[in-house]
Amino acid sequence: MTRIYDRVALIGLGLIAGSMAHAMRRAGLAGEIVGTARSTETRETARKIGLCDRVVDTAAEAVGDADLVVLCVPVGVMGAVAREVAPHLKPGATVTDVGSVKRDVIAEVAPHLPEGVHFVPGHPLAGTEHSGPTSGFAELFDNRYVLLTPDEGTDRAAIDGLRRLWEGCGANVEEMDADHHDLVLAVTSHTPHLIAYTMVGVADDLRRVTDSEVIKYSAAGFRDFTRIAASDPTMWRDVFLSNKDATLEILGRFTEELFALQRAIRTGDGEHLHAYFTRTRAIRRGIIEAGQDTDAPDFGRVPVARRREDAAE
Repeated sequence: MTRIYDRVALIGLGLIAGSMAHAMRRAGLAGEIVGTARSTETRETARKIGLCDRVVDTAAEAVGDADLVVLCVPVGVMGAVAREVAPHLKPGATVTDVGSVKRDVIAEVAPHLPEGVHFVPGHPLAGTEHSGPTSGFAELFDNRYVLLTPDEGTDRAAIDGLRRLWEGCGANVEEMDADHHDLVLAVTSHTPHLIAYTMVGVADDLRRVTDSEVIKYSAAGFRDFTRIAASDPTMWRDVFLSNKDATLEILGRFTEELFALQRAIRTGDGEHLHAYFTRTRAIRRGIIEAGQDTDAPDFGRVPVARRREDAAE
């Protein structure tokens, strides 16, 4: 793969930024990778493990002379970070983000960017429940989707450059309207996370009554809920507040479906339950056939520690 950007700045050094650094280095996509994070501890850890070519103390310093700036911070602070780095951006640079919400991020970031700087919002549909600079790995984006949501009139060359970068990181790239993105993600990600948080919270209340049995006897379904609910609380707080309308719409539809299932259970309507479960089972099969998951034990997930051991061999 050929170099796409001479210098890439990563603002925030968590799972996504770390995985981008590994993936870009794997494919030789960037001449230099510069990173920064708000936390001194995070910066020191990133320096220690050699996550970036350089780790600097401020976002303003990180973006100096960068051809691509990637905002890898919670969506609630995207606007503040954009305002901080705006005076230091190189003319002609591309700015992107990795946030799970797009319309609100566009509204918060775009007004701060100077003329001649291109904003191409993005969202990699990849992740784990782990966070921090040591959690990243180059394969995170392999065969996963990245959605770009540029507004009309965005420079085509800037979009194409970012597309090539993500493809070089192993991803499938598609473009989508920002509002449609937020509705789709409310269905596929945001509401499922909210339900997982709720179910784990209910189980925690029950655990207080039944001692440790809920944890001790957890079956696979509950374990998957806890995996999802272990995601970064700051990030998900900001996601729900930023994508409020779409999430509430999908939650309303979920509530209607739940009431229908309650009624079927109460009235002994096995036919309704069987038909419903058959239909939803087909969706799982479709995800596997699309190559977005596997039917292997534990969904084929490899523990982070084993991934690192394999990479070291």
